[in-house]
Amino acid sequence: MTVFVVADHRRGDLRDVSFELLTAGRELADAAGTDLHAAVISGDTDAFADKLNREGVDAIHVVDYGEEFNHDVYAQAATSLVENLGVDFLVVPNSVNGLDYAPAVASRVDWPYVSDAVDLGYVDGTLEITREMYGSKVETTVAIDDGPVVVSIRGAEWPPAEGDGDAVVSTFDADIDEDTVGSTVTGFEEADGGDVDISEAEFLVSIGRGIEEEENLELVEELVDVTDAILSSSRPVVDNGWLPENRQVGQSGKQVAPDVYLAIGISGAVQHVAGMKNSDTIIAINTDPNAPIFDIADYGIVGDLFDVVPELIEQFGGTPPDI
Repeated sequence: MTVFVVADHRRGDLRDVSFELLTAGRELADAAGTDLHAAVISGDTDAFADKLNREGVDAIHVVDYGEEFNHDVYAQAATSLVENLGVDFLVVPNSVNGLDYAPAVASRVDWPYVSDAVDLGYVDGTLEITREMYGSKVETTVAIDDGPVVVSIRGAEWPPAEGDGDAVVSTFDADIDEDTVGSTVTGFEEADGGDVDISEAEFLVSIGRGIEEEENLELVEELVDVTDAILSSSRPVVDNGWLPENRQVGQSGKQVAPDVYLAIGISGAVQHVAGMKNSDTIIAINTDPNAPIFDIADYGIVGDLFDVVPELIEQFGGTPPDI
């Protein structure tokens, strides 16, 4: 019995969720009393395997085939890994790529597939998978008894694996029918507003409906500049057209887990919290002392952002704009 995770990469870089997969996989392997194996399919497999060789990983298998993600390659390679290496739990990212090939693999090996897991447990032979429903208002548990499963995990729900490992790295000769491999990625073009990836930021200053008007964004942008942070927002700001979609945090936006998340004028609806609750340090500024955001904040300021933010700007050596 083996826990097997498949790394995620794009444009020559491993995605953060790859290291989160190792943590989730190690926890599951420890609970089940088994080994953790990782796989890298396509790309610079040697470099990726070296980076994935973290503490707790028992073996790493590399499949050298192409450079970027291809549905047919991943589906066939993952299926071949499952069928030949005694895999019982296949854990993949709930990313665009993961959601593309995971159902295909589950169908080929006739296993159940559970998506968007936020927690995994293993008790007395039963895999317990926690998922969120109804706009993240309710948590439910899916139980898989005594059987293999494909599960995809939500990004930013587990901390990235750390430490140096001593995993055995080997090349796996996957059974890939080249005649069935369709077109693959040959290049990338950034979408409008793709100037920054907030999911990679270490310090996010995020603004909500409390900003009131688009013109008032200038105040927060000054704070962003003097603190060397990245600007993000809740959904109402994006819906109003004040910031592009790539700046939205939340269930319908991006999952983030920065070192510091400063929420300004954000009430803390469950849809937003789902996207940032795993930030290392959460600081909230809101006029309402009962705002839900304070339930998860490490530090909170009950006050008007138009009074608090100018003072913060001055503390960091800046000059608040006139608004």
